[in-house]
Amino acid sequence: MFQRSLYVCGGIIGSLAIASLFLSSLVSVKAINTEPRNSGARATQTSTASPIINQKGIKTAVFAGGCFWGTEAVFEHLKGVSNVVSGYSGGSAATANYEAVGSGQTGHAESIIITYDPSQISYEKLLEVYFYVAHDPTQLNRQGPDRGTQYRSAIFFTNSEQQQIAAAYIERLNQTKSFSKPVVTQLAPLESFYAAEDYHQDFIVHNPDYPYVVAHDLPKLAQLRKQFPEIYKE
Repeated sequence: MFQRSLYVCGGIIGSLAIASLFLSSLVSVKAINTEPRNSGARATQTSTASPIINQKGIKTAVFAGGCFWGTEAVFEHLKGVSNVVSGYSGGSAATANYEAVGSGQTGHAESIIITYDPSQISYEKLLEVYFYVAHDPTQLNRQGPDRGTQYRSAIFFTNSEQQQIAAAYIERLNQTKSFSKPVVTQLAPLESFYAAEDYHQDFIVHNPDYPYVVAHDLPKLAQLRKQFPEIYKE
């Protein structure tokens, strides 16, 4: 078992009693310092390796960068993004649930699938926000207080174009030494994406005062608003 702090997205205090309390009353969430668990909820597969493109040219991108609460919220505030779903990528359907993923042994990473209009926002711009706001790409198998492979930095590309763009972007970041440490973001083909349990979706919208959110996620939104005002939306 890996060690975690009190402010961990998948904290060890997530007993069934806490999960039940959370689901029955969101008002009480302020008193809980870690993300509650609900082993009874099932994840569903919402995407396969093929990019989702409808008749209007809408595309998808899948990123992993620590706890999906914060990454989801960041991309929901971008113009041109129509939907963001928290979920799991990198493992099998059998282990695509929060309890299993929290062990760090499933191969899954907490991820988000972003639906966006490339005529309004480019994949490159999504990458820019991903690397400079959504998470720290220099942290290996962790993100802040959250530790484990399920919190790794990873881009799950849906086609060769995304793979080439992301690889070139990472190479450029390392060549220009944009960060004090090398970028450790993994590139992997998207084999599947499984939506997380309902209580994880739009978590920050429903729980803006949750201690983990206040400490680790709201600062990201403030940074997004300051750094990218031209594409920020309320």
